[in-house]
Formats: sequence, C-alpha cells, structure tokens
Amino acid sequence: MWNARYDRPDYLFGRDPAAFLVAQAGHIPDASRVLVVADGEGRNSVHLAGLGHEVTAFDAAPNAVDKARKLAAEKGVAVDFHEADIFAWDWAAAPVDAVVAIFIQFMGPGPRAEVFAGLDAALKPGGVLLLHGYAPRQVGYGTGGPPAEANMYELEMLRAAFPGYAVLHAADYDAEIDEGPGHSGRSGLIDFVARKPG
Repeated sequence: MWNARYDRPDYLFGRDPAAFLVAQAGHIPDASRVLVVADGEGRNSVHLAGLGHEVTAFDAAPNAVDKARKLAAEKGVAVDFHEADIFAWDWAAAPVDAVVAIFIQFMGPGPRAEVFAGLDAALKPGGVLLLHGYAPRQVGYGTGGPPAEANMYELEMLRAAFPGYAVLHAADYDAEIDEGPGHSGRSGLIDFVARKPG
C-alpha cells in the first residue's frame, strides 16, 4: 500500500520537516545519534542530519527510501537509510540518544504497544523520545491519517505507555498544516516529548 502511495513524482508529505520537529528538535542534545522511525521520503531525517546529528532512518516502502536518499543528496547531508518493516526492526541493536516517530499511526492499539516497546528499547537511558501524531478528532477533519480513532493518540495514553519518562513537552491542539498532499488543512495534533529514565 505505502509503496503505491509514494509512487508519484512529488513528495507525498512534502520535502520540509514536520513543524513539530522544527519546534521541538532543540530537546535533542548536539551531535546525537538519532533514529527516525517509518520516515517515508526522508523529510525529517534529512532535517536532523542538517542540524549535525548522526541519523539512522528506515521505512518499509522502497520507493520512499529511494526518494529519501535523493533528498539527502540534494541537501548535502548523510543519513543511514534502511528499507525495513517497523515490526522487523531490531530496536535494541544500537541504542540511540533520541528516537523520532512522526505520524506512525498506521497501526491499531495491539501492534502499537509492540512498537512503543521498541521505541523504548531503542533509547539509551536518559535518551529523548519525540512522538507526534493525530488526536481522535482528526478522523472527523479528514485532512490526513487513517480513518480509525483507535489508531490516534491521547496524552494520557502516551504518558501511560512510557511510565517513568520525564515529560518535557506535551500538547493537544488544532493547527493548520501544509505538509504536501498527504497532510493538508485543519488538523487535531498531539505532541509528546519525554526523557527516558536512567
């Protein structure tokens, strides 16, 4: 499905990083090792590499990864891109200083719990998680994301999913976004930035 969605000459979610990442990337210490999860066409990983981080990113869609490599080359940055399924990624293989997961809401609560456990496993003690997505009301807006409220985030659910984390920033808000044809218009958004204990 995703390979077909990315099979287009333009960038489905645009070439610029998510506004959330631009606003919250300062929580990531300088020159960090960062993992960007299900990064699609590379807009967020390329931005982080441009800030001086050592970035690894993966996505399951091969044509998205190809476009991500092209974007990185155009921007003159290096990102370690991988074609990989989110459920097959070896989270604990090389723990990182920060994990970035933006709009990864293509899964319901059961698989999501597995992935959230992976995000935790990927982080070093004291590492920072930057998680961004849609609130349940987004389904009614219809401006991006799956038509399934169960896939969406609520702040209390995220706090419960990452117990012991020190919350650095949390917000539930509406905003007009323009992130390519895939995300455009009034959107119900959730920000969650938190530091792993240890």
